[in-house]
Amino acid sequence: MANLIILGLIAAYVYGAWKFWAGFERTNFTPSLPNRIGLALLWPALFVTNKSYRRNFRKALKGQ
Repeated sequence: MANLIILGLIAAYVYGAWKFWAGFERTNFTPSLPNRIGLALLWPALFVTNKSYRRNFRKALKGQ
């Protein structure tokens, strides 16, 4: 059961990073490769702690 939960968390992390990466051009962030990599990899922590990042993350995922 624990393995299934861990697998689900990993899948959610990868999915979020991939969707953010794909929609990065819709955000207000500076379009540089290091910025894109860092923001995509740190998305869970930034999503929880930063209101501006949450807004941009939603833009990247939804295309608004």
